[in-house]
Amino acid sequence: MNDHPLPRPSASLACPQAWALSLAQPVAAGHRDELRGGLAGAAAPAGLAPEWGEFFDHLGVEGLSDLNRREQSVARQLRDNGVTYNVYADQDSQQRPWSIDLFPLIIPAAQWTGIEAGVLQRARLLNTIMTDLYGPQQLLQQGFLPPALVQGHPGYLRAMRGLRPAGETWLHVVAVDLAHGPDGRWRVVSHRTQSPSGLGYLLENRMTIGRQFPNAFNAMKVQRLGASYKALMQGLRALSPRGADARIALLTPGPYNETYFEHAYLARYLGLPLVEGNDLTVRDQRVYLKTLHGLEPVDVLIKRLGDDWLDPLELRSDSALGVPGLMQAVRAGHVLLANAPGSAPLESSALLGFLPAISRQLLGEELLLPSLPTWWCGEAASLADGLHRLERSVVKRTYPRTSSETEIGPMLSPPAITALRERIREQPEQYTLQSYLPLSQQPTWRAGEIVPRAVMLRVFALCDGPQSWRVLPGGLVRMAPPGQAIASMQSGGSSADCWVQTEGEIDRTSLLSDAHNARAHAQQKRIVSSRSAENLFWLGRYTERADNSLRLARLTLRLLQGEQLNNAELLGWLGKAARHQGLVPFDATDPLRSVRGFERLLIERLGAGSGSASVGHNLRALRQSADQVRERLSLDLRALIERVDEQFTARHASLSADADYAPQEALDALNEASGLLTAITGEQTDRMVRDDGWRMLSIGRHIERLHTLAGALALAMESGCLRHDDGFEALLALFDSTITFHYQYQQRRDRTALLDVLIVNRDNPRSLGWVLSTLRSRLSKLPRAKEDGIKLKSLLPDPDDWTLDQLMEPPLLPLMRQLESSVLTLSTQLAQRYFSHADRVNTSLMA
Repeated sequence: MNDHPLPRPSASLACPQAWALSLAQPVAAGHRDELRGGLAGAAAPAGLAPEWGEFFDHLGVEGLSDLNRREQSVARQLRDNGVTYNVYADQDSQQRPWSIDLFPLIIPAAQWTGIEAGVLQRARLLNTIMTDLYGPQQLLQQGFLPPALVQGHPGYLRAMRGLRPAGETWLHVVAVDLAHGPDGRWRVVSHRTQSPSGLGYLLENRMTIGRQFPNAFNAMKVQRLGASYKALMQGLRALSPRGADARIALLTPGPYNETYFEHAYLARYLGLPLVEGNDLTVRDQRVYLKTLHGLEPVDVLIKRLGDDWLDPLELRSDSALGVPGLMQAVRAGHVLLANAPGSAPLESSALLGFLPAISRQLLGEELLLPSLPTWWCGEAASLADGLHRLERSVVKRTYPRTSSETEIGPMLSPPAITALRERIREQPEQYTLQSYLPLSQQPTWRAGEIVPRAVMLRVFALCDGPQSWRVLPGGLVRMAPPGQAIASMQSGGSSADCWVQTEGEIDRTSLLSDAHNARAHAQQKRIVSSRSAENLFWLGRYTERADNSLRLARLTLRLLQGEQLNNAELLGWLGKAARHQGLVPFDATDPLRSVRGFERLLIERLGAGSGSASVGHNLRALRQSADQVRERLSLDLRALIERVDEQFTARHASLSADADYAPQEALDALNEASGLLTAITGEQTDRMVRDDGWRMLSIGRHIERLHTLAGALALAMESGCLRHDDGFEALLALFDSTITFHYQYQQRRDRTALLDVLIVNRDNPRSLGWVLSTLRSRLSKLPRAKEDGIKLKSLLPDPDDWTLDQLMEPPLLPLMRQLESSVLTLSTQLAQRYFSHADRVNTSLMA
């Protein structure tokens, strides 16, 4: 990418519009040119479209010469913000950064008026169709829809038949995909109603691009987005069982879904808890969220989960993403799902061909926004006609399984057309044809040139009350990869902001000013779901576990390179400690037999794939725990966690590739990771709110620290290494207490001084007494502390009862083993009391 500004234009191009035109590549004939505002080809407009002329005038010559730097700024912001799109949507795939182009799609006010009216009409029409399909079914009886498109659709849910949702509103978020045709008209390509994506990404697009062109954004009267999101939240509360006091949550499939970033981003923006299926439970036909305070009722779920996966009892039995009994709670009217389950038939492309007649029947209106001409091959007449027009059509699956099942006739070879024709003849009802429409071409910035790309626009109608919607003034802009005709993010496409101009007042409403009543605000502040708490607990444990394993590995490698090779007790302790922490297998070569063999094995097994307790594994587990609660972590903390995992993995891979396992290079990698882990623990300690979730993180860290250090001290006592200065110093180093000890006791090497610093001293945050005291304090502040805190604290000894005289006695070793065991028992008890809820229901909010 070019890091430098563009060279100054010649005098003839000193006008920003003229310079922009000189940088613009031509658009292929037959496509609409968004930059010039007309059809490309021989009769293409000579100048820029008015809105683009205004944009470049506000940008100016200086702004044009600075576009490369702004493009880099956008890429850096996306990377720093962790904006991703998981293309393969599985646990092992790498997340792909979200791609935003520098230039927005600009829609003039007059053009938007037609889009807005048409999308509002579509929302009303689709909602009315849902009412009929799950009610009287007059459309089927009167022949306006073939039964195969409804009752034969795998997404038609018979469990919803006869349901009357609150306010007769089935659809709360309706997405309409639009294409701008060569004639300048916008046409509907598809609908998305199950769990339409884009509301979070388009917000990120706006935040990112708006900062790059603040002057143009303000001067061109671009309408804001906040009022639409606020209206959606108000509409959901108005329709919910408990009205203004409703508790709303966003239901996500989890962090391996391709759009998970958007789920977390949207939940944070709307101020909602982000929940997965196992966060929820159904009791007495009501939905509850598992929290640290017990089970709290949920009234509204904004679902980002396909209908099939919602309830394993009534829908897909293999679903691990849904909530058993959820459909029963929906039918009982105790929870509102946005959108209501069962809308999959509305997403079938085949429906578009029947909508003009249905609109006249149900609304008494002609469609304001036309659909692309569409033919369902399940009808004999449409099949006969469609087989002759394959070369001019886009062929889609009537009941799509994936979004990639689309074939573009004009781009297929004659043999491919013949093969497709035969497949359609064999199963005609499975195929739907749409007339091929050359997509309009949006200007994009690419390394000093303005390059056209095929573009589609997803517009959203958001429910703001019973059977009432408003259109969000903007949308998700999707652009096809270079040389392709389908705008799909899964196939490598990119996105852009959408600027809708207004001739009226700019609505500056913000969700930040949406003040709920005090009770709702207090409820919202204290919600920490059990899943979030559990992942924060393990985030703390893996942070500490990674630090402890890394510290032991560094200490061992340094000592093996030093002058302590003749100290049998020290080598024996190092070998036992490495086995105890899982850095090497229990049957590993003892360092007393082969120092270099043990050293090589230790370095070899540092990587993520070397075992469940290796440094690399702990760093990877730390990252995975962070992925589960990314909505609760700062951008800096997430970036540090990702960085330490990626860098250590890369450094260890280079060690393995060299096959020499050089100790100094391994130490360098461990030192680098140690510095990043120090920054991570600093972020956790100083940059996180002290709520119940943070307490669980802190408890996890202190449990891990107690278990590791108590075990290391016990092994040191058993091995006899503390009889030597080398062993004495090694144990201090493992406890990270060398400076503390020498500051207080200088060169003393007696047992009393050691036990004071490592066990009793309350000023040393690495001493067992300090850790134990802090852990007990954290437990006493957990929810239901009077009920559970005392019981949990009783599992641990009270360090106030410890004295140096007692610790000098022989029972010290059994005490360390007891401490190891008791913290593991505490971990199990925490899980049973706070992470699972077998018999607890909090009904305080149901009044």
